[in-house]
Amino acid sequence: MKMISRFGLGLLLSSSLVTAHADDVKIGMITTLSGGGSHLGVDVRDGFMLALEQSGRDDVEVLIQDDANRPDLARSLANEFMQRDEVDILTGIIWSNLAMAVVPTVTRQGTFYLSPNAGPSDLAGRMCHENYFNVAYQNDNLHGAMGAYMREEGYERPIIMAPNYPAGTDALAGFKHLYEGEVVGELYTQMGQTDYAAEIAQIRDSDADSLFFFLPGGMGISFMKQWESSGVDMPIFGAAFSFDEILIKAVGSAAIGARNTSLWAYDLENEANDRFVEGFQAAYDRMPTLYAAQGYDTANLILSALETAHPDDKDAFREALRAADFDSVRGEFRFGPNQHPIQDIYVREVVEGDDGEPTNRLIGVAIEDIQDVYYEQCQM
Repeated sequence: MKMISRFGLGLLLSSSLVTAHADDVKIGMITTLSGGGSHLGVDVRDGFMLALEQSGRDDVEVLIQDDANRPDLARSLANEFMQRDEVDILTGIIWSNLAMAVVPTVTRQGTFYLSPNAGPSDLAGRMCHENYFNVAYQNDNLHGAMGAYMREEGYERPIIMAPNYPAGTDALAGFKHLYEGEVVGELYTQMGQTDYAAEIAQIRDSDADSLFFFLPGGMGISFMKQWESSGVDMPIFGAAFSFDEILIKAVGSAAIGARNTSLWAYDLENEANDRFVEGFQAAYDRMPTLYAAQGYDTANLILSALETAHPDDKDAFREALRAADFDSVRGEFRFGPNQHPIQDIYVREVVEGDDGEPTNRLIGVAIEDIQDVYYEQCQM
């Protein structure tokens, strides 16, 4: 059944109950709401809907579908949204392989796509498109920022690890680009892998002085629990995708002391972030993750553009999106020439919170005004 969220946080109604006015804006959200990594999609959805609720607008209709982390299903849902529902904007995809299956077709058909998470390098470079905006990051960014941070911190022999899919290969490429030194080794794991005994043995036998890894969702939970029981004593670094508030609570004490890069932190001090964090906790009774922050910013970018133009006027609406005239929860935000963010990346450390549970604490800036390297390949 096609689901619609329009009148309130998380409220799902049959689309047959809603009649859109001619000038209403219709948004199709395809995101992961079931299976492994579903909390990423749930937080993107909830952050997005919070921004709409806070705006007080009643002319924006959001149709929500679960892609179940399946590229074929995501592609089918996108076609359904465009052809049957005639949406103005698509958004929501979490995983880069799903983005690659959906975004090129969507944008070529004239529909706007705004990414709240996935940022594969091809869509930032050779396959960029004027109708595609990434409101989160290019996949390399957080990993590259950690490479720069570890270099400045004096780590000389890192070993690096990620799953073998577009975001994983981008992650390690990004790390190496800004680390600017030699790494001891690169380990590529399988998507959805749960047993990391072989990789931990390789790390143990290496002469590495540190470990950087990117294992989002349940993969990171499995790895960290096995890492703790392995007895290997080595500083751990990563990106926020392996250390969000939900994951580190599932991991427990094994996460304490790990440092991670993020475009956002719940304790980042600015007015927009204060409103977001307080509103999210009040609405959902949990601490938001960076995915919720990205969903929130994506919705607020759309809302800011709607103050200037309707998506029916594609040129005007595109220019309004490019202006990025909204207050981001992450602080300064602007688009580069390939319509990907130029932004600061922060460093957080996992510490024991007041409730005895692991939590992230902001400790500084890893790199300022980071821009992906693929914009030079973008012919737009």
